[in-house]
Amino acid sequence: MQYISTRGAAPTLAFDDVLLAGLARDGGLYVPDTWPRFTAEELRSFRGLPYAELAARVMLPFLGGRVDEQAFRALVRDAYGSFAHKAVVPLVQLDERTWVMELFHGPTLAFKDVALQLLGRLFDHVLGQRGERVTVVGATSGDTGSAAIEACRDRERVDIVILHPHNRTSAVQRRQMTTVLSPNVSNVALQGTFDDAQDAVKAMFNDQPFRDGLNLSAVNSINWARIMAQIVYYVAAGVALGAPDREVAFAVPTGNFGNVYAAYAARAMGLPVAKLVVGTNSNDILARFFQSGTMWANGVTPTISPSMDIQVSSNFERLLFDLMDRDGAATAQVMAEFRATGRFAVSQGQLARALALFEGHRCGEAETMETMASTYRETGYMLDPHTAVGLHAARSAKLDPGIPVVALACAHPAKFPDAVEQATGVRPGLPRHLSDLFEREERLSVLPNDIDVLKDFVRARSRVAAGVA
Repeated sequence: MQYISTRGAAPTLAFDDVLLAGLARDGGLYVPDTWPRFTAEELRSFRGLPYAELAARVMLPFLGGRVDEQAFRALVRDAYGSFAHKAVVPLVQLDERTWVMELFHGPTLAFKDVALQLLGRLFDHVLGQRGERVTVVGATSGDTGSAAIEACRDRERVDIVILHPHNRTSAVQRRQMTTVLSPNVSNVALQGTFDDAQDAVKAMFNDQPFRDGLNLSAVNSINWARIMAQIVYYVAAGVALGAPDREVAFAVPTGNFGNVYAAYAARAMGLPVAKLVVGTNSNDILARFFQSGTMWANGVTPTISPSMDIQVSSNFERLLFDLMDRDGAATAQVMAEFRATGRFAVSQGQLARALALFEGHRCGEAETMETMASTYRETGYMLDPHTAVGLHAARSAKLDPGIPVVALACAHPAKFPDAVEQATGVRPGLPRHLSDLFEREERLSVLPNDIDVLKDFVRARSRVAAGVA
């Protein structure tokens, strides 16, 4: 198994090199050169497996022998042993055809834990074998940061700096990051939007001397290993609901396109997916694309679902690469156009290919609140605002009524208690391990959106830059 860049000009790498590289050197994102595929019989054999065993079987083809199989299986068991629910990602049925897949039973109560609890362990394993260190730099709209910090805290060979948009996350999201006082963890509250933070991280990776001098690595969904680990829960849901002998649809609330791209990857591996329904909030760049074939960025509007307050969907480049028949130069040209003008369009043929699998739906603030309220009123099930966006999209989709649809519950309601209480009249409580979150000491640095200031900050906190062996 080898990995190629979506922009066609970076070296082809093996799995362990892709894990540590994150972003490709040409600014593109790594994808497998070919998709491993499971037969119908192999998919049937996955039914009833413990999640950790299923995860190992799904992910092993992506390793290409670069991580010892038994060591990898142990890392997977350890990662998912930290989840509060024995099923790891349980399915909850809401009506005769709609299911919710709960992805929030990890330590930071968000779907990012499913990938990042494994990613942190993979970093330690590979770096220990190589005798190296890395400096992890990431941008978060709310949930990636806390999950990445939890995965990397106190790890001997990793320093981590996370940028989040100042005053644009929930208080629970912020405190889950800023109350981790481990010496290898630093938090930056950037005076700007998530897109500004994401641009800053990409600028650091595209500065080759800075990147090499600090041995930069990424935990955002630009890192292929994140996508790899997320593929598993789509396979788990699919086989639980009858795959390969029955199709299934997924409704995914998304801003950065990484989570729904993992579903696309599961389909490429043989899972019978009838439709991928993309749910967006008022920052609806993805929904607009699937309606028009044109992607154009507007200003970011703060919402009650802040993890999707995004106008530059980085992972969409991976889908674009396939829509352009894996032509790296053509993909690079389109991304350069988008960077320069904030807009690009695909052909009608390319749009038709996308719409054969995807459809997009926008969910405004009032609709998000109503979905939370009506779901609680009718079923007693409590949704966070992001999950409500996904469920609204599931109910808006034009699907065969005989096909089950799985809406992804990406965050625990207690991460957004104000919005949930306003919608339902009930304030969700934090689990016991976070019950004292608002009493813990915070540590963060508020910095301007200035790339030189940010580079200086990261450099000062990197043991690689300091020459620590």
